[in-house]
Amino acid sequence: MVLRDRTELMERLRAAVASDAFNQIYVLHGMGGCGKTAVARAAFEFALTEGSRTGLWVNAADRTTLRSGMLAVAADRGATEGELLAARNGLRASADLVWEQLDRSAEPWLLVLDNADDPASLRDGSWLRTSPRGTVLVTTRQAAARWWPHAELHHVGVLPRDAAAQVLHDLAPETGTMDEAAEIADRLGRLPLALTLAGGFLSHQVIDPWTMTRYGRHLAGHDSVDLIDRGADALTDSGSRHLVSQTWQLSLEALAAQGFPESTVLLRLMACYGADPLPLTLLNSPELNGVLPRSRAETALRGLLDQSLTTLVDVGVRCVQTHGVLLASVAVGTPHGEATKSASTAARLLDAAVPIVPEPGPQDLRLRLLAPHVLALLRHATDVSVVTEALDVAVRLAIALHRTGDYLSAWELASDAAAVAQPVLGAEHRLVLSSYARAARALFRLGRYEESEAFHRRVLSDRERLFGPDDPDTLDSYEGTSDPLFELSRVSEGLALLRHAATGRQRVLGPTHPLTLGARALLLSRVPPSELAAEIDGAALPLPQECALELGPDHTITLQARLNYANALNRLGRFETAVEDARLVVEEYRRRYGPDFPMTLAAQTLYASIRAALGDVDLAVELMATVVDSRERILGAQHPFTAFSRRRLDEFRPMVGHQPPDGRP
Repeated sequence: MVLRDRTELMERLRAAVASDAFNQIYVLHGMGGCGKTAVARAAFEFALTEGSRTGLWVNAADRTTLRSGMLAVAADRGATEGELLAARNGLRASADLVWEQLDRSAEPWLLVLDNADDPASLRDGSWLRTSPRGTVLVTTRQAAARWWPHAELHHVGVLPRDAAAQVLHDLAPETGTMDEAAEIADRLGRLPLALTLAGGFLSHQVIDPWTMTRYGRHLAGHDSVDLIDRGADALTDSGSRHLVSQTWQLSLEALAAQGFPESTVLLRLMACYGADPLPLTLLNSPELNGVLPRSRAETALRGLLDQSLTTLVDVGVRCVQTHGVLLASVAVGTPHGEATKSASTAARLLDAAVPIVPEPGPQDLRLRLLAPHVLALLRHATDVSVVTEALDVAVRLAIALHRTGDYLSAWELASDAAAVAQPVLGAEHRLVLSSYARAARALFRLGRYEESEAFHRRVLSDRERLFGPDDPDTLDSYEGTSDPLFELSRVSEGLALLRHAATGRQRVLGPTHPLTLGARALLLSRVPPSELAAEIDGAALPLPQECALELGPDHTITLQARLNYANALNRLGRFETAVEDARLVVEEYRRRYGPDFPMTLAAQTLYASIRAALGDVDLAVELMATVVDSRERILGAQHPFTAFSRRRLDEFRPMVGHQPPDGRP
């Protein structure tokens, strides 16, 4: 790696984006706060104005934000809503979709992957590639060449003294001389981020203007040079984003002097979360009163905005976003008692934002935006009670994401949350096991059946040992473990576990409990045909009617029971009895959740099968072709559900024009 100054580096990057040379990756690496992003942004602006290129900017700080940003790139380059839905659900290769669109781009482009400090996220997702239509520019703290085997590396360090003084003087020319600027630059360690914030502070004081001399006295009084140096050393050694700088504190002190002391309290609360967009609705909850009167939240936030300590962004949901280095430094500088109070309030705010009992529904961007903040709180929290509450929120949020069909986000959140909380709470904590159980269910929906079974087996073993076979969580594991077993053709094992769950729930929870009725509904689709007739005909009341009576006709379990009951009639060859129920179930799922919702497609598959059995093959082919198209877009061509749908369609097509006698196969 060659040490290059800004002038030489910018000449190299300008030449790269001004030419027709593509298929190249450039990596800017160095310590946090040294201006890698500023260099990248200068190259980005040059590409737009002089290089005749389209500019694409993605925050690559973590895999959730990276995936979201790259999918936005795919949308910008022409990906359809169906393709994006499939990628968001994690049921097709997201990176392949993005790079297909980039490779087909009509305009040449420059793609910036900013804050890529975890190169494993790029490698594991195959996000970093070359393209014949563009150039990639990466900013990162990771300098090891092994992470960037096909890239041209450039080190970005602190500024030379004269250049650092010039930056500060350009930002606040009326507040001091070049010599004074050079002195302040030295005290700030000549870090571009610190210089930018110092210049912004000095240039925006209107009522009580500050000079560089006064600024320097405050720096000396707060011993900030030593703090900045220690922050820089810790950043390099630990790989974390901590950069301790009194620059933030000076801005907060100015806010307090201007009558906004609540801004400090709010920023400490926000420092419990991550650097991703934070929905503003989170700050409009009564739970905020734990640290700050809700009536003062607007004033506190306005103070932070005025001092450029945070920014309003709109990502489809109105959010506030704060730089990760600033958040980390605020978190480090918060007194222990205040940090505990802030973390506890942060957990309660998230708890209020996530449904206690998540219901199925269309995908909700607001829920997805909460996921990185739940994980950030888990990483920041040191108090066991806060970790426990945050993990409970993480489990519920994973359930909610799962029930919208966003299975990959559910898997990532549940597995990461369990891994972060386990060292604090222990591997045998009930919530840790619940988080791993949710991860197992998401893996099943992703078509990763062997992995799903392995996760489920481990959790089931621990739950049986710790809580006993009749504990509700253990019974949940019996049911969950049965799902991948059926798909792996281990029917007898799966059926035994599912029956154990159903009988156990009836004994422990009662015959009319929603979970009991849900397990009975699932059994209708799993028991062999030889037992199915007795199961249906021997019941005093059909299961869908029983569910409607106990839970209500609109309950999700009632709808599931209607679907499975129609499927049971179909398996018994009672097509005339089943067909109308199946049609109505399809319409109801479509009305509630839309045409591409997983259960809508499952119901439509059943309805198509019944229509084919009754001899209406043309309609069956039409219905099944729609299912295949939807599942290919959403799940990907290789997903087991897609393959099953394609096989069914292939079975129907030869039947066209061959009406079976009496409408039967």
